[in-house]
Amino acid sequence: MGLRHGLYCFGCCWALFAVLVATGVMSVAWMLLLTLVVFVEKLLPRGRRFEGSFGLALVALGIVVSLGAIDMPWMGG
Repeated sequence: MGLRHGLYCFGCCWALFAVLVATGVMSVAWMLLLTLVVFVEKLLPRGRRFEGSFGLALVALGIVVSLGAIDMPWMGG
């Protein structure tokens, strides 16, 4: 049962784990922010509502940055 659960967890979350490891190597603060987002989505009662709002905010930020309207907030100019 433990092996089956481990394989399921690895199968569904491998990309998240890869992002968290890469982000943690670059910046512990960004890794903690991503971990907090996942925590809110998974454990709080209204996490599904937060999930959609946060996803739309990230898509909007990606569009605005790709159009060159603003610089990436973490680049500092």
